[in-house]
Amino acid sequence: MNFFEHQDNARRNSRWLILVFILAVAAIVVAVNLVILVALGFFSFDAETASVPFSEVVRQNIPLLAGSAVVSVAFILVASLFKMLGLRAGGGQVARQLGGTLVDSTTRDPLKRRLCNVVEEIALASGVPVPEIYVLDQEAGINAFAAGYTPADAAVAVTRGALEKLDRNELQGVVAHEFSHILNGDMRINIRLMGALFGILMLALIGRRVLIHSHMFGRSSRDRNGGVIILIAFGLMAVGYIGLFFGRWIKAAVSRQREYLADASAVQFTRDPDSIGGALKKIAVYGNSSYLNVDTEEVSHMLFGDGRKMIMFSTHPKLEDRIRRVDPGFTNEELTRLAVKLNREETRAREQAKEQAAKKAEKDTGAGSGMFTAESILAGIGTPDWERMLTAAAFAAAIPEVMTRAVHSGEWAAEVLFYTLLDKDGSAVEEQLLAVARNMGAESESKVRTLLEEAGPALPEQRLPLMELAFPVVKQRPPENLEKVLRTVKELAEADGWTDVFEFLLARSLQGLIWDSQNPHRAQVVGNRKLASVQKDVVTVLNVLAVHGHADPETSQAALY
Repeated sequence: MNFFEHQDNARRNSRWLILVFILAVAAIVVAVNLVILVALGFFSFDAETASVPFSEVVRQNIPLLAGSAVVSVAFILVASLFKMLGLRAGGGQVARQLGGTLVDSTTRDPLKRRLCNVVEEIALASGVPVPEIYVLDQEAGINAFAAGYTPADAAVAVTRGALEKLDRNELQGVVAHEFSHILNGDMRINIRLMGALFGILMLALIGRRVLIHSHMFGRSSRDRNGGVIILIAFGLMAVGYIGLFFGRWIKAAVSRQREYLADASAVQFTRDPDSIGGALKKIAVYGNSSYLNVDTEEVSHMLFGDGRKMIMFSTHPKLEDRIRRVDPGFTNEELTRLAVKLNREETRAREQAKEQAAKKAEKDTGAGSGMFTAESILAGIGTPDWERMLTAAAFAAAIPEVMTRAVHSGEWAAEVLFYTLLDKDGSAVEEQLLAVARNMGAESESKVRTLLEEAGPALPEQRLPLMELAFPVVKQRPPENLEKVLRTVKELAEADGWTDVFEFLLARSLQGLIWDSQNPHRAQVVGNRKLASVQKDVVTVLNVLAVHGHADPETSQAALY
């Protein structure tokens, strides 16, 4: 499968469709002005002679038409902004509104434990923060979604049906699909489209409200001015609903293209078309089993599959088309064979999937050497292959049990971050522990000391995975507590008189995570500055990479010159 070509096509089509959407909004503004012109031209006449020429009506009312255009645009923008502000609270709120429950990172439920492992593996392999994880326990359909403005406030939710009916590979394909939505910024695009649609809908609702008001007070419509108002109100309602129709159609088309992009990205992540292809085939075999019980009108574009049966405004391509995109050799006979196999061996298939997952987690446990070097991180951010995902799984499995429990605990996650910053040779450890006690209290200092005694000093290859796993738990703390955590991290990093690369990375990443999680509507996934404007910073980064990118100290120093 040429998934890079599919990604380019989907992005290109999305850009064209978004441009069409903007033009549609502009056409609505023009249509509103035409309604006003028609109303004025129809009622501006001399009863004894002839009507005033239409061009004369336009000339006489240019200021009114200009004001109408400004008011229409402003109204749509304000209504859209109001809607978008209501959706900015983060992906977790969306998941909870749909009945999702936050998965406890210490859960012993084997299906939820498998989901946590898959999400954490893909997050570590792709170089993005681990999102919050939710399960829709009341939903038997196979579905999932990702929500949030940015990776910092994202959440991934999976239905109970997906956990029970998909094997590990297929679940990995679905989660990779949702991660691609996060990385490609699809949530921000869809939220803006939802806001624009709401603004258009408000035009129609205002027109309808004016008509109802005129009907209740019918005498006001007997004079000429009343007739103009009624005609304008009727025109607004018609333009609004027609615009809403085409707006929803364009939004659904944009969503379908982003689904193709997410499918192609999932194949890129896993390097296994059968993972996401198998999940799509099971949805088809179970009879469109992606449908949900809750109302999915506003979040339909976020789902892995259709949330309900739709004909005109379906936000997802046909299942057969999606399957053929990832598996060009697919035929409908495969669904028949799969249905027979599932009916006969469903229980056995689940057991085999668990065994295969365990084997993959154990394979190449020593293959992670050097994975988290500067060169490998830069090459793999956002594009993890299957080998990196296996290596990430091996790293996660190599973390001591005491650290695994602590990093997933809301009471201990911050202390895990402090633990990763403790001095290697022990000369500054006591000073660092005093800093923890001074900023966070004696209990926090005792927890850090316990982690050090139980697990020993943090190994270099474990520091980055521990940081990534701790972030989604730490960010749930109150803002004032997060500021204390950040201040403590900075003091620990500076305790020995110099700051290494990991210490700098942890402090800056935590600072960025705090800001993004508290200001998701203002955070940007991709910047818009030019390299020339940050030339000094680029040179500094390249120097750091030159020094730390080689195992040989002499080669590292030579790289500076």
